[in-house]
Amino acid sequence: MNAPYDGDRGQGAGGAGPSDGSPTPSDPGQVDPAPDPYLQDAYNHDPYRAQDLSAQDPVAEVLYDRAAHPPPPPGTYQSPQPLYQQPPAAQYAPDPRVWAQTPPPEPAGPSRHLPYGEDAATTQFVGVDDLVTQASGGHEEPDAFAHLFRDQEGPAGPPVPPEPEPAPTPAPPKSGGRASSLLKSSAVMAAGTLVSRLTGFVRSLVITAALGAALLGDSFTIAYTLPTMIYILTVGGGLNSVFVPQLVRSMKDDEDGGEAYANRLLTLVMVALGVIVAIAVFAAPLLIHLMSSTIANDPAADNVATTFARYCLPTIFFMGVHVVMGQILNARGRFGAMMWTPVLNNIVMIFTFGMFIWVYGTSAESHMGVQTIPPEGIRLLGIGTLLGLVVQALAMIPYLREAGFRFRPRFDWKGHGLGKTVKLAKWTVLFVFANQAGVLVVTQLATAAGKASGRNGAGFLAYSNAQLIWGMPQAIITVSVMAALLPRISRAAHDNDPGAVRDDISQGLRNSAVAIVPVAFAFLALGVPMCTLLYSSSGTEAARSMGFILMAFGLGLIPYSVQYVVLRGFYAYEDTRTPFYNTVIVAAVNAAASALCYVVLPAQWAVVGMAASYGLAYAVGVGIAWRRLRNRLGGDLDGAHVVRTYARLCLAAIPAAIIGGGVGFALLLGLGEGAFGSLVALVLGGAALMGVFFVAAKRMRIEEINGMVGMVRGRLGR
Repeated sequence: MNAPYDGDRGQGAGGAGPSDGSPTPSDPGQVDPAPDPYLQDAYNHDPYRAQDLSAQDPVAEVLYDRAAHPPPPPGTYQSPQPLYQQPPAAQYAPDPRVWAQTPPPEPAGPSRHLPYGEDAATTQFVGVDDLVTQASGGHEEPDAFAHLFRDQEGPAGPPVPPEPEPAPTPAPPKSGGRASSLLKSSAVMAAGTLVSRLTGFVRSLVITAALGAALLGDSFTIAYTLPTMIYILTVGGGLNSVFVPQLVRSMKDDEDGGEAYANRLLTLVMVALGVIVAIAVFAAPLLIHLMSSTIANDPAADNVATTFARYCLPTIFFMGVHVVMGQILNARGRFGAMMWTPVLNNIVMIFTFGMFIWVYGTSAESHMGVQTIPPEGIRLLGIGTLLGLVVQALAMIPYLREAGFRFRPRFDWKGHGLGKTVKLAKWTVLFVFANQAGVLVVTQLATAAGKASGRNGAGFLAYSNAQLIWGMPQAIITVSVMAALLPRISRAAHDNDPGAVRDDISQGLRNSAVAIVPVAFAFLALGVPMCTLLYSSSGTEAARSMGFILMAFGLGLIPYSVQYVVLRGFYAYEDTRTPFYNTVIVAAVNAAASALCYVVLPAQWAVVGMAASYGLAYAVGVGIAWRRLRNRLGGDLDGAHVVRTYARLCLAAIPAAIIGGGVGFALLLGLGEGAFGSLVALVLGGAALMGVFFVAAKRMRIEEINGMVGMVRGRLGR
């Protein structure tokens, strides 16, 4: 039963009690506590005082009280401490929510701290706390209970529809990293080099068909090779190996990205090559005598070779300009142009010699020699050879413009780093000089042996044609891989990271060995059908002799490729003295062994022995260069891994070469050495060789083979 209403309990509207709802102190001396801001007016409208039964609903009471009596305005009491915020950080203390402080700014591009290309100046590091507290995207209220008042106010207007979220930006395609970039660059260069070498084969075919493999062919070959030798001796060695690291460093360190350095370099090379061309054209008879005293002592052959040389020697200028432009593009990550533009040179020369054959017929039909070749024919071949190099050099200009490079002649060479480059190139020039000295000895001996043998295909032209076939895998595979690796090795050497240099060299050796080793054994097994197929227009005897020379070259491809890769490590450290000493040893061994073959072997087999001496010399050079580079890198060159890979590949290639060579030899005996028999022997013998090699390599679990197969299957979607 409800108690009767007692007016003294709460003193209603006319009562004498305190109007603020505060309890009356029981002790007159007791001090009243500070009023609670949320409770000081809570009992002014007590529903029990009015005995309003309809207002005794607890829910309605709460809604009524909160809506009618909001919190007091700010300033009347001390604001409570925020309960759900971190305390403010000290002025100089590190932010506890940041798990990693932003590193100091670094140069643009990938760096040690930000390897994926982020800008260190704008990158912000956040931790888990930031991600959690900022997930809602809303502003946190300073008062812990303010949201109750906000929720009970009700909507002040029509609800505002949320803004539609922008469509997420599609993620860029994933990159395969260093290996994918390397494979892509190598694939572009390998494709260009492959087309260039194939058209180079066609060029050598039409040259041999037009001039033959006797003294006339040797005369043109010496005149055509002379500009390349002079270019490499004077400028080419330094351009190919020294200036790429220098261009990379200038792009990294100079404010203009190395453009001024590249302009100075190109201007200096053009001036130097112009002077060299003028001197070489004037001294053409002396140069022919230096190349081959056998040809120089024959008046008709000397006249033809000198005339050819004066047409070909200006190509030195365009050859050097083409190489400098290509190295500028390589330093900017554009690798394809330098490998593809030589195709234009080959096309022009093929067209030129094709016109010569159309006018005068093949060598087998016209029996043309050094006494009977007309001056008009010499002029046609000379102009066409010069025009090919001109087109090749001018074709680089659009690629340079696309890369953002504009050539402006600059003659302020002093004090801009070119002196250091020239000092580095000094040893490279000596390196090339030692190498070309060995080539000069071989040229003299090969032309003399060819004339003494009295047979076609036993002289210098046969040696050059076989070496052209033999060098194709090296140019397609090893050179392409190392051209993409050399800028990266140079950066690692500049950063004093011998581990990265070692890993890149090991990768280049093992990746190139997968193709180099079986191809070397294929030359040994199938050299004769290759040459009888390609050079059958020059006669069966000459083609067979070239096949024997190619077989002798065969296995030397392995040390030749290894030597090329190992020397790139020295060039990355700007060490050109060690490659020079190494090449002196190689050239000395090659020259001595070739001279021994010329003296000991019959004239028709002397050039075959010289081809074998070439590989022997590089085998000696590899042992010396490997030991020196290993010491340079702290005694570790990943030798066990590399040697194991090459050993397993050779063990897989030996039975393959025996079976493939046996199949090819049997088919040549049965079908003859004509074009059809050579083609069938080469195709079936090559298929047997590659099939046996692949099965044996899979059995040995050679990881490079498995990786290559996996990559091919991935490309094919299987």
